[in-house]
Amino acid sequence: MRILISDIGAARHGGRIRDAVPEAELVPVAPEGALPDAAGIEVAFVTRDLFVGGTRHRLNPRFLRFIDLLKAAPALRWVQTFSAGTDMAVYQEMLARGLLLTNSTGASAPAVAQTAVTGLLALARQFPRIAAAQARHAWEPLYAEPEPREVEGQAALIIGTGPIGQEIARLCRAFGLRTIGIRRDAAAGPPPGFDAVAGFAALPDLLPRTDWLLLACPLTETTRGLIDARALALLPPGRHLINVSRGGVVDEAALLAVLRSGHLAGAFLDVFMMEPLPQDSPFWNLPNVIVSPHSAAASDGLPARVAAIFCDNLRRYRTGEPLRNVAQPVA
Repeated sequence: MRILISDIGAARHGGRIRDAVPEAELVPVAPEGALPDAAGIEVAFVTRDLFVGGTRHRLNPRFLRFIDLLKAAPALRWVQTFSAGTDMAVYQEMLARGLLLTNSTGASAPAVAQTAVTGLLALARQFPRIAAAQARHAWEPLYAEPEPREVEGQAALIIGTGPIGQEIARLCRAFGLRTIGIRRDAAAGPPPGFDAVAGFAALPDLLPRTDWLLLACPLTETTRGLIDARALALLPPGRHLINVSRGGVVDEAALLAVLRSGHLAGAFLDVFMMEPLPQDSPFWNLPNVIVSPHSAAASDGLPARVAAIFCDNLRRYRTGEPLRNVAQPVA
């Protein structure tokens, strides 16, 4: 079984892959030089090191070199990617080609959830206000109005109840927040960490009772532009938004308007419609916004968790069992 993988991925995960499937032959791809022979390559493992330095809108040469070789592999059947989301055009093209595509759902959940809740607490404790005072060398205790609101007893509405949403809910509960999830199949009941769940149709009824709106959903035709001007207007004044999903879930013009007006007290934003965020974007200078450069999943433990998913799937692939985390076309 020939497996296409980056040279860094081969060095980092080769031992684990061979332990899982001893007959595996790794075909490493270096950032330059001659490309390996694509003949007989049946499996490809897209590791995160290939993506570092690029974004979904500006793919780096190393990633594109790997993908070009992947496309030229006539025997290729299955591609495993490091990411949880597969809405990027290059992955959707693989699905359209008829390839089996699996993602790494669950691997980034601990880091992304910790980032989301850290953003929540930073806004709740008014860290942007503290940082602004520090930049001015000003001693301004938070006892002056408006004092931070206690989060205990507040409502966290989490759109997306997969592994990331579940871990966000668990952490929110630890700080005393009530957790309500939005999921496609509300009849399935609340997953771990949630006090209650509802379907997307219930969003207009739930937003007026929401203190923290947290987005942890994939980008689909259902979620694209879901948080628009109407949805933001339904939030009570002084509430907050956390986005660790995809920039396309939010209408950015509408979000800017409610942040500037003060209707929305603040936002922690890890994702944007255009990445990198343009230097002239107004989001950079809003005092009530924390801009994060799509790094919620960053963790030194992530590569090992992704490799564990791939190795489990590799064993399943060899024995003909169903694979985990099979991706579907965005619809």
